[in-house]
Amino acid sequence: QVQLVESGGGLVQAGGSLRLSCAASGLAFSSYATGWFRQAPGKEREFVAAINWSGSSYHYADSEKGRFTISRDNAKNTVYLQMNSLKPEDTAVYYCAAGFKGASSPYKGAYDYWGQGTQVTVSS
Repeated sequence: QVQLVESGGGLVQAGGSLRLSCAASGLAFSSYATGWFRQAPGKEREFVAAINWSGSSYHYADSEKGRFTISRDNAKNTVYLQMNSLKPEDTAVYYCAAGFKGASSPYKGAYDYWGQGTQVTVSS
């Protein structure tokens, strides 16, 4: 059974930082591209960042470039999202996703598996 479990969310003041983790099990993690998406109340799920299966290619949403960094440790079956200079508009549930042999895609349809999400709240 494939599981993606996010952690590291919480409440932080504007300008602060958080590091999200997503631990994968039940799949050959090093064969999967991974991505982070987020969904705010009343809004559609949107792309945040993605990394290909080998970690050699990255893709970020324009609003996150320079503030967020995605990385992965295939030995630990884990993908990370370092978030700096957080803004209140970053408040959302953050989801990780995995797509087999995928590129670092911004499209939800490219991913086969999804986690349950972790809440990030940024206060002003």
